[in-house]
Amino acid sequence: MNRIQVGRALWATALIVLALLPSCKPASAPQPPAPVPVTVSLPIQHEVIRWDQFSGYLSSPKTVTVNARVSGLIEKAPFQEGAIVHEGDLLFKIDPRPFQADLDNKKAAVAQARATAEKTKADFERSTLLLKAGVVAQADYDSAKASYGEAAASLDAAMAALETSRLNLEWTDVRAPITGRVSRMSVTVGNLVNGGSGQATPLTTIVSIDPLYCYIDVPESVALRYREMALGEKQSNIAGARIACYSQLENETNFPRQGVIDFVDNQVDVSTGTVQIRCVLPNPTGILTPGLFTVTRIPASGRYQTLLIPDAAVNTDQNERYLLIVGANDVVQQRPVKLGALFGTLRSITDGLKPGERVIVNGMLSARPGAKVDPHEVPISTESLAALESIAAGPPQVMPEMRTAAQSRSQPSARVRQ
Repeated sequence: MNRIQVGRALWATALIVLALLPSCKPASAPQPPAPVPVTVSLPIQHEVIRWDQFSGYLSSPKTVTVNARVSGLIEKAPFQEGAIVHEGDLLFKIDPRPFQADLDNKKAAVAQARATAEKTKADFERSTLLLKAGVVAQADYDSAKASYGEAAASLDAAMAALETSRLNLEWTDVRAPITGRVSRMSVTVGNLVNGGSGQATPLTTIVSIDPLYCYIDVPESVALRYREMALGEKQSNIAGARIACYSQLENETNFPRQGVIDFVDNQVDVSTGTVQIRCVLPNPTGILTPGLFTVTRIPASGRYQTLLIPDAAVNTDQNERYLLIVGANDVVQQRPVKLGALFGTLRSITDGLKPGERVIVNGMLSARPGAKVDPHEVPISTESLAALESIAAGPPQVMPEMRTAAQSRSQPSARVRQ
């Protein structure tokens, strides 16, 4: 091998050594993964009331079908269909002329019977004196006495007939028996109507509208709880306890209509396991109408303090509910908890959580128990707090007009004690 070949071999060997030098460096240690960013919130402590919520419907305490009490021709109907009428308002006018003529006839009959009674009375008094003097026989005295009794009875019958005619004439004015909203006319002006108890012609209907009843079917367990609340108030029944109720219509929010429970049915419906209860709702503006469906809530507890977190932060593992807590050194902990009632989007935690602990509310899928995270604290949204104030706040005092409607006892109170 000549020098040129040796030089080429050495040069090739040097290139191979240089190529292998980087692979001979020692391996660097693996870097730990960066902490997962999560969002945490601190639980809020708030005074709340737990609510029961049911669907119900409105009904009128009084519904009257206005019938004709005498037969005749409808002359007038001076009311507006669908309007509010008051007790005693004129609704229909039946032609009074036949009844006025009958009344005049009965007055004449009374005058005739009175004259006859006065004549027979005078004859009887005269016969009494003559009998004492021995001038008339006993038979003549008895005849005068009987004639006087017959005339007096005829006078009474004539006066009774006169009173009947006076009532018939009065009934030609068909007046509203109650205050409420009147329906449409079943019979218009110009038609003949029948009176009497068996064939009376219905003219219209009236329903009272202030207050209104709200009927609700509640489970028997709820009805038993209300009875226990009544016993806690030292009342013999639920009406005496004056448990508050709050209702809203389909187009309303925040349950603006306040009333009280005044009736609970005396038996449980065995087919449904429910009990019907009734709330009394004031309706001074008349906007409520019988038959409307409502959503009604009733306090299920007294006021109590509880910790609240967003309900979305609650996780489920089979039958266990747990929260992910960011503990010391920002390490995630899995904490079993007991849940309470739901207030809007906030959930009450009755056990397993302490004030000031950081609860993961966002990023839970990435957080693992025992792993370190990068927590970013955010307060609970103002919308949730505003909803909490309206949903979990305690009931206000029952309005004064409800005391009469619900037949309040000596010491009414709309607030449910703890």
